[in-house]
Amino acid sequence: MGKVKLNHAPPTIMEVRYLEETRQLTYQQRFEKLIAIIEISCLLKSAKKYSKSK
Repeated sequence: MGKVKLNHAPPTIMEVRYLEETRQLTYQQRFEKLIAIIEISCLLKSAKKYSKSK
């Protein structure tokens, strides 16, 4: 089992960690991650709004 990564830290440390992880990715992995973010963005944009008020 690999090393467990927790996402609890001050924002500056999290930003540095994220940049380091991104630099280690290949161009193909970066592209796939970008496409996934774009797909999620489009899904959220087109999703129906849900409210609890009746």
